[in-house]
Amino acid sequence: MTIKKIPILVDGKPEAAVLDYDERTPAIHLTLESGWTKVFTGLDIYECLGKIIKELPEIKFLCKGAKINVRPSSMSSQMTSGIMAYEHELGVRATRKNLVNIFDYDDKDIINDPKLQKEYFFRWLESIRKDNN
Repeated sequence: MTIKKIPILVDGKPEAAVLDYDERTPAIHLTLESGWTKVFTGLDIYECLGKIIKELPEIKFLCKGAKINVRPSSMSSQMTSGIMAYEHELGVRATRKNLVNIFDYDDKDIINDPKLQKEYFFRWLESIRKDNN
């Protein structure tokens, strides 16, 4: 198990969340400062984080994995259990320099519903297809 402390905003107030995750299972054991705790499982760690974000929309997770434009490829999901993902930019093909750790700090374009990440990803795909025509 690996432990990460992630800054969060609860009703605009800064706090921290402790994420104890296991890449092999994959699962995240979330503990909030209030003492609330729960285990989230999924296909990879990115999906587990998405389930946390969806269940706790009142909390803003200040990390790359909560950004609208961050999503792992199937290869990065398999190789890193979704811990490394691509930070996409509309109209620009992703390269190795766009790989980010989903637990790295970020406070821009944070979402509270992982469905928005999926929608952005399909908009991004369409934006790079247009460049090939």
